[in-house]
Formats: sequence, structure tokens, C-alpha cells
Amino acid sequence: MKHFLRLLVFLFLHANMPVAQEKNVYIADYKQKQIVTGFLAREFLFISVEDKNQEVMFMPNNPAELGLGFSWKNSVLSFAYGYGFDFMRDKKSGKTKSFDLQFHHYSRRYVIDFFMQRYKGFYKEDQENDTEHILAPDLELRQSGVHGQYVFNHGKFSYKAAYVHNEKQLRSAGSFLLGGGIYYTRIRSDSSFIYNKFNNFQFGVSLGYTYTWVLGSKWFINGALTTGVNFGCESFSKIGKEKLEVYPTVFPRISVGYDHDNWSLGFTYLGNTTFPVFSEDIKMGLLSGQFLLSYYKRINDVPFLSRLLD
Repeated sequence: MKHFLRLLVFLFLHANMPVAQEKNVYIADYKQKQIVTGFLAREFLFISVEDKNQEVMFMPNNPAELGLGFSWKNSVLSFAYGYGFDFMRDKKSGKTKSFDLQFHHYSRRYVIDFFMQRYKGFYKEDQENDTEHILAPDLELRQSGVHGQYVFNHGKFSYKAAYVHNEKQLRSAGSFLLGGGIYYTRIRSDSSFIYNKFNNFQFGVSLGYTYTWVLGSKWFINGALTTGVNFGCESFSKIGKEKLEVYPTVFPRISVGYDHDNWSLGFTYLGNTTFPVFSEDIKMGLLSGQFLLSYYKRINDVPFLSRLLD
């Protein structure tokens, strides 16, 4: 555990060292410093349970949302409001109450993803009748965590160009990624789930690769895949007192965009898959993430706003 924390501190300090200021034929800056974003978002958090006999997927019933976002420097903060799309909610799938907060920080050297999610009210398909749903209104899932990655080829590859749109990738390039994270899961259910009360705490390391294909002067496609190994138990207080279990993790990330001089269009998928239970008898996976269709408007520096954010 101490070596893991030392590694994270080293990567964070090294990541904040200034990048050499020299002409870069792979990455260019936009002159605007702030970005206002309008987006259509679909957030999700699925629970997959697999044993020796079957695999069952518990899904929330939450519609798409309209949202506004604001980016300054390397960070992205978004606010979504979904009332206008409530008519898209499937009536036969019950009701889902959800709180889903995600914050993503991109820089040349590292990327940090923070999420805090709470979903109550799920459903699953009837095994005998695909058109019918079995409701689990009492099933409540809370998940929170932070995941960071170091970008090795930060001189030629830009995550900001693909996901913040305050830089432009001029030539195709990629990079290996090294990182780690901490995750906490809490499940409560009366009778509709395999566990009435469940807690899980994990920490671990990850390794991945990302690449951006530049298609002409305007279009690009970015893809990233990270896999990792976590260690954990029921709670943080029990680390060192009981045997640690081993869990896999998977983090896919995709972005397709069109960049103009002062605006951009983009489609983004951010995924996060963890396994609070991973044994020979039963496996439980949490598949969370979001789909975003966004319009980015780059604006000139606003003095009072820059002073406030700084």
C-alpha cells in the first residue's frame, strides 16, 4: 500500500512539471481560454450478475438529459437537467432515482476521473418473456471513486484535444498510460437482489494505451483502453486484518470530433467497469459511464471569470 501511494505521489508531482515550450508539430493551442458546452447525455449504471446457471442484468430506467458544461484550463465540469426527456422513460420498467456526478481533469501529462453515483430502482428482463420486466424498486447502488493515469507521450499526444477541445491534434499519435485508482461500492436491497447488504473497497493499478487518428484538417477519432488489477475487501478499516481479494477493471474511452476555428462538435463515450465480486461461483460487474453528443463554443478570456477560477 505504501509503495502504491508513493508511486501516485511521484506521478502527480512529475506531471505538474512544466512542459518545454518549443514548437510542436503534433499539438497546437487555440487562442480562446474558455469553452461553453451544450450536450445531450445518457448516463448509465448497470449491474451484471453471473453464476454457474445464468447471467442477469439489472438496469436503471433513466432517460437522456440536456446539459450545459464549462471548461477552463484542463478541467471539465458539467450540469445536466433531464426533465424535458421524461417522456422517454419506459413506464413498464419502474422508476429510478439517480444522482450522477462526474468530474474529469485532462492535462498533457495526466488525466484524473472522479465519479460519485447513487441509483435506486432497477429492473431486469423476465427470462421466460423478453417483453416483460421484473422490477427491483428497493435495489440501491452507491459507487464512488477516483482514477488517475500518467500519459507518457505527452509531447506528441493530447487528451485535451480529444475531450476538452482547447487544443488541436495536428498529427496522429498515441501514448501508453500508467495509473491507479480507489473505489467504494455500497449495495442495499430488501429482497430483489442476491445481497441485502453489501460493501466493497478496492485500490489498484492499471495499464493502457490511447491513440488519436487525425483525419484531414478537421476530423479526428480517439480510442483508449485501460485494464487493471485491484485489491480489496469489505472496508478500508479491514485492510491488513483479512485476506485481500483480487478484482479486474476495464476503462474504455472513445471520442469522435470535428474542430472548427472557434467551435467543435463531438461524440464521446466514457466507460468504467469494476467487479465488486469476482470468484469461481459468482461474478458481479458494475458497468457505468456516459454517452455525450456535444457542441463546444470556444470563447475569449473573461477577466473576472478567470480571476475567480484561478
